Amino acid sequence: MRRAVFALPAVLASFAALGDPGMWTFHDFPSELVKQEHGVVIDKAWLDRVRTATLRLSNCTASFVSPDGLILTNHHCSESCLDEHATAAQPLLRDGFLARTRAQELRCGTQVADVLIGMEDVTARVEAAIRGLDDQTANSTRKKTLTMLEQACEDESRRAGTPALKCESVTLYQGGQYWLYKYHRYDDVRLVFAPERAIAAFGGDPDNFQFPRWCLDLSLLRAYGPDGQPAHTPSFLTLRPAGPEAGEVVFVAGHPGHTDRLLTVAQLLELRDVFLPRWLLRAAELRGRLIEFRKTGAEASRIAEDPLNGLENALKVRRRQLDALLDERLLAAKRAAETALREKVAADPGLAAATGDPWREIARAEGVQRELDLPYTWIELGAGFNSALFNYARTLVRGAAERAKPNTERLREYRDTALPRVAQRLRAPIPVYPQLEKLTLSFSLERMREWLGPDAPIVRSLLARDSPDTLAARLVDGSQLADPALRRQLWEGGAAAVDASHDPMIELARAIDPQARALRKRYEDEVEAPIDAAAEKIARARFKVYGTSEPPDATFTLRLNVGTVQGWKEGSVTVEPFTHTARLFERATSEDPFRIPDSWLAVKSQLDPATRFNLASSNDIIGGNSGSPLIDARGRVVGLMFDGNIHAISGDYWYDAELNRAVAVDPAIIFEALRKVYRATELLAEMGTK
Repeated sequence: MRRAVFALPAVLASFAALGDPGMWTFHDFPSELVKQEHGVVIDKAWLDRVRTATLRLSNCTASFVSPDGLILTNHHCSESCLDEHATAAQPLLRDGFLARTRAQELRCGTQVADVLIGMEDVTARVEAAIRGLDDQTANSTRKKTLTMLEQACEDESRRAGTPALKCESVTLYQGGQYWLYKYHRYDDVRLVFAPERAIAAFGGDPDNFQFPRWCLDLSLLRAYGPDGQPAHTPSFLTLRPAGPEAGEVVFVAGHPGHTDRLLTVAQLLELRDVFLPRWLLRAAELRGRLIEFRKTGAEASRIAEDPLNGLENALKVRRRQLDALLDERLLAAKRAAETALREKVAADPGLAAATGDPWREIARAEGVQRELDLPYTWIELGAGFNSALFNYARTLVRGAAERAKPNTERLREYRDTALPRVAQRLRAPIPVYPQLEKLTLSFSLERMREWLGPDAPIVRSLLARDSPDTLAARLVDGSQLADPALRRQLWEGGAAAVDASHDPMIELARAIDPQARALRKRYEDEVEAPIDAAAEKIARARFKVYGTSEPPDATFTLRLNVGTVQGWKEGSVTVEPFTHTARLFERATSEDPFRIPDSWLAVKSQLDPATRFNLASSNDIIGGNSGSPLIDARGRVVGLMFDGNIHAISGDYWYDAELNRAVAVDPAIIFEALRKVYRATELLAEMGTK
């Protein structure tokens, strides 16, 4: 495994400034530093056990908590599965779900669970493939090389008789390292338990990214093998029922989605000045429309609940990200760090000659990105076609065209190693609600007309005779793609079947595809290629100067970080690290989002008011860590991560040891609820308690 050599004193000084070791890969975890700083020994056996017990879901993190494939994660990570099986008569998001037997467990149509079982450094092979090439050729060659490496890895697995192995290339340090991560994939994942949403998300949007909290943001799933039987998972984590103590050293293993801590100042300014303001304008108006739609009736409220929850969460994140980038302290620190690195590069003639001025190259490419941003966002990224039916249509149209090409010549999302997941999503019986489709599609068509202008060729071609409302209604009412059997038939029929289809959504996807592909090609050649090439130069310079004394940015791959159970000071107010059950009932009202479910009110007198509910720690987490296990030094689960405080959102760009806090469900309330509220004796026994 590849690791640059560095001096321990320099690392300690770096961490003292940052305040936290950050989101480390398992193949580069600084065990010696953790031992010196915290007195905790994290050896290879500990890392291997935690790694193979931690799962990546399609949208979150989870962990095995029994030898029979039982999976612990958040409630909000299972909401799509609840919605998939819900009906007007059985609103599972509202009422919750408990399978008393294995036969009652509900299969989640689009969920997968991946266990990282191997990691291979392929940096040298990628660098050799692109050495001496111009930026555009290097960009396409890099993608082809990664596709070939992934395919060779899976082919070798099949020859060895392990068809469940999935291989994914991972780019770290903005192209400084390339790895192949090898996963065992479970594509049969079933819902076992989820509480009512009122208690899982108690406090709703007002409490989101806040603390103190009282949320039982918990669900239990189960992985099944290809034989239809529960998976055998001897590598699992036990829960410590009492939870952690204040000041205790704890670890988070999980899959943080994305951070931008290593971006250049020019890239941060692009996010601040262009991407985030435009995104917030679109999303805020869509939220307003969803809120109004939700008020039109009980069924509309049920249909809009999941998309509205997700949108409100994203809005709060993006607003706080913008606040962080408007904080001059952050940009001053970023400018200082960038200047320091550039000065160190300039002081080494050989390094300076090899590096050039990649910061200027990135700034130049960002200028092109600003020119392309609007049409690329609305057309290729699909902001102008906000519709599940359209997404199915584009997948079918592009999939038919791409699968006819050699594997290495395709768009990366249609490479052979990705196709099983594409097919799974197309086949999944996910409900499509016409009234919601019309709302989101007509809204996005309106906004595309506003942002691109009524005379833009694509706008004129779509809305010369239609209004956004009438076009959306005609497309949604005329499409049959809500039928998963039809989608499967078209996918398996390939280009002939798709070309013969006159479904209006497929005709729309087919009509705009040439312009969308042209925008994508220009973006990849004039923005992505030069930025990736320049970022690799900066990464090599950073390695030369600092080694791996900083962790790479998050990439939704497995990471481990260390912290302690602690609160913080909010101004002059000290925020304690634990909340307790008694305060839940004191804060409750009879109305959402502060309504307590009847099941809890019925047993209020039986619940111990001193039971710890949620806790805060100094762990460095971000979106994607939802469902991550909070682990003690002995490798036991002492919390279930589900959120951060409001300061943690700026963790996309920096970590503030004084203010950033992660928020978890305490095991004490998990067992109290399963035992007294839900009488889930079977689950308690499976997790080793009574």
